[in-house]
Amino acid sequence: MSVTSTAMRSVTVAVGDGYRVHVGSDLAGTAVELVRHPRVAVVSDSNVAPVHARGVASALAAAGTHVDTLTVPAGEASKSLAVWGDLLSRLARTGMGRDGAIVAVGGGVVGDLAGFAAASYLRGVALYQYPTSLLAMVDASVGGKTGLDLPEGKNLVGAFWQPRAVIADVATLRTLPEREFRQGTVELVKHGYLRDPELLGVVGDEWHRAAPPERLVDAVTRSVAVKAAVVAADERERGERAYLNLGHTLAHALEAASGLAMQHGDAVAYGMLYAGLLGRARGHADLVPDLLRLVEWLQPVPFPELGFDRFATFMARDKKAVGGATRFVLLRRVGEPYLAADVSDDEQRSAFRELEELVR
Repeated sequence: MSVTSTAMRSVTVAVGDGYRVHVGSDLAGTAVELVRHPRVAVVSDSNVAPVHARGVASALAAAGTHVDTLTVPAGEASKSLAVWGDLLSRLARTGMGRDGAIVAVGGGVVGDLAGFAAASYLRGVALYQYPTSLLAMVDASVGGKTGLDLPEGKNLVGAFWQPRAVIADVATLRTLPEREFRQGTVELVKHGYLRDPELLGVVGDEWHRAAPPERLVDAVTRSVAVKAAVVAADERERGERAYLNLGHTLAHALEAASGLAMQHGDAVAYGMLYAGLLGRARGHADLVPDLLRLVEWLQPVPFPELGFDRFATFMARDKKAVGGATRFVLLRRVGEPYLAADVSDDEQRSAFRELEELVR
């Protein structure tokens, strides 16, 4: 992993042949320089297509590339087998061959869906990620995870398919609703807890979607560097990469129990607070006050009154579960995560009661 300090900064993700995450402002021209294919499908959703996908597609077409723009409905529901199958059929009708490429322009849903389409169409075509949300920039677009949801749980279908490049244009963040920007901040702060404590200081009055571009570029680059280092050490999530799931065991259960109505940042914030409570009960550093401040800053939707047993059912289906045991990423202190497979039912229930008392 290497980071360069220029106006447009970049982070190298050292997996396979390696690729770079380019972070800067107004980067449509960078897409033209990087995406060198005779035919390209720009995949976006109904919210992003009129705002950002059109500009990327126009820039590529002006450079002589044959471009097809394929739009899917906005929202988590598009990460489904039905939408994926329809997208594959539409790709086939464009006539794209193996020398073509998919450019995913949008948030995490588009990146996951288009990425899985790239992995499966013609047994794999080139993929470029052009994330337009903070959440996608610091998380979904980096590391090669692609996937779909099932009624039984989130991200249960998918493949590892690394992009050729990621183009993180912070200028697109100005078009995000402020609440969406805060959702992405949760994953950025998560990276701070894992490896870069300086990221823990971003939350505050001066951290917002219209912050100076240089501040956004710096924070996004630092966050991406954390994820790139973890991915390079463990591309297929056989060990250290599971640390990136800090807060996600409960988060995915919250999302599934809500029928995918709860937003990811809200769920992860609650999940990290829960992990903090589990860790504190084990005598680890007390991170609960800071995590509670993050939740209060985020102003998430109310915590659902469904009871521990309901969430335990979904947590047991989590991808990290092994041999029927639910596993949690816990922190001994900032920068020292570990994977705990021995969290008893009593520990989980006690921490859940504390969580409910804190957030209601």
